Amino acid sequence: MMTGSAAKSGMLRAVAPRLVALDLPGGPDFVARLRAVWDRGDVAFPLEQRLPRLARDRLLAAIAPDTIIDRGGGEIRYDGARDEVAELEPGDAVVVATSGSTGSPKGVVLTHGAIAASAAATSARLGVTDDDHWLACLPLSHVGGLSVVTRALATGTALTVHPRFDAEAAAASGATLVSLVHAALVRIDPEAFRLIVIGGASAPPDRPGNVVTTYGMTETGSGVVYDGVPLDGVDVGIDDDGAIHVRGPMLLRAYRNGDVPLVDGWFATGDVGTWGDDGRLRVEGRRGDLIITGGENVWPEPVERILLDHPGVTDVAVAGAPDPEWGQLVTAYVVPAAGGAPTLAQLRATVQAALPAYAAPRHLVIVDRIPRTSLGKPQRHLLGPGASSD
Repeated sequence: MMTGSAAKSGMLRAVAPRLVALDLPGGPDFVARLRAVWDRGDVAFPLEQRLPRLARDRLLAAIAPDTIIDRGGGEIRYDGARDEVAELEPGDAVVVATSGSTGSPKGVVLTHGAIAASAAATSARLGVTDDDHWLACLPLSHVGGLSVVTRALATGTALTVHPRFDAEAAAASGATLVSLVHAALVRIDPEAFRLIVIGGASAPPDRPGNVVTTYGMTETGSGVVYDGVPLDGVDVGIDDDGAIHVRGPMLLRAYRNGDVPLVDGWFATGDVGTWGDDGRLRVEGRRGDLIITGGENVWPEPVERILLDHPGVTDVAVAGAPDPEWGQLVTAYVVPAAGGAPTLAQLRATVQAALPAYAAPRHLVIVDRIPRTSLGKPQRHLLGPGASSD
C-alpha cells in the first residue's frame, strides 16, 4: 500500500529505510505523519503512549528506531540503548510491537503488500462501500487499532481517528464501522454503527447481530478469521496436537531482530483450536494458558466469563498454580466488588453450575487489579500471589 511517491522512493533508494517512531496520540496529525514517513520511503513504528519511563526505554531499545517524531512535530535522533536488530528492507511499511501478554514484546515487520492484502480481504468480507466510514479508537501502537487506519488508507475509505475510546465521541463520530474490545461494546449503542468488529476468537454472549468477531494477531496483520471463517486467501491448518497455523499474504515478513518465523509460508500462532461441526474455527486459547489439573484440561477464558457474572467479582483472571498432587490448581485472581470479596465456595458453585467440577477454582487470590495489555488481554505471567483463601 504505497502512495506513488513512496513507491518511487522505495525503488530508487540504495540504502535501507529508516525506522521512525511516531510518539503521537491518535488523531489527524498521526495519520498525516504516517503518510509522510511512507512517502519518503521510510518505515513507521507507532509508540505506545501510556508506558512508564522504564517500560518505554525497554521498548525503544528492543525496536531501535532511528528517529522519533514527538507531539511537537519535531524529529529527533534516537540515541538510547539498542538491542541487536536487522536492517529493514524497501517495501517495509510498519513495525508493530506485540502486545506482550506473554512476556517481552517483539517488533513485527509488516510490508506495504501485506497491509494492502489485509485491507482488501477484510474490506471484502465486511462489504465495505464508498458510503462507509471507519472509526479508529483503539491504541494505534497495537495492530488492532493501527490496522483500522491502514485499511482505510489502502482502500480510500473515510476515516476518523480518536486518541482513545470515548463512548460519547464514538457515537457522535458519524462512522459506520468501528473496531472495539469486548469491554467497550457494553458502553455504546451498537445500533449507531453498521458493523462492529471485536477482536478475539469467541463471540460475547448475546452479541448484537451487527457484531463480527475476529481472530488474528500482530503477526497476521490483524484479524484473518471472521466469525470462525478464514478470509479469502487465508489458509488455516490445525495439526495433530491442536496447534493452529495460518498462511496468507498479509503475514509478517520478519521480526525486528531478523528472525523469520514462517515455515513454507505458515505461521505457528501458539494457539490451540478445533474445527466445529459447522466448519468454523474454534480457538481454545494460548497453549501456555492451558491448565492441566488432575489430568483434565481447563481453559481459563470460559471460567473467567462465568466468574464475571458473580456479583462479588469486579474483574478476574484464571491461571494454573503448581501443585504436587494435582499438577496445577485452577486459581482465580479476583478483584472484589465494593460489597466485599466472594468466598471460594461461592465461586466454585457458580462455575459448577455451567462447567464440569474440575474447571471450578480450587484456589482464590484477592488482588487489587488484573494486569492487562492495552487491548484488555490478561497478562497471566504477571499475576502475583496476593491474599489468598483455599
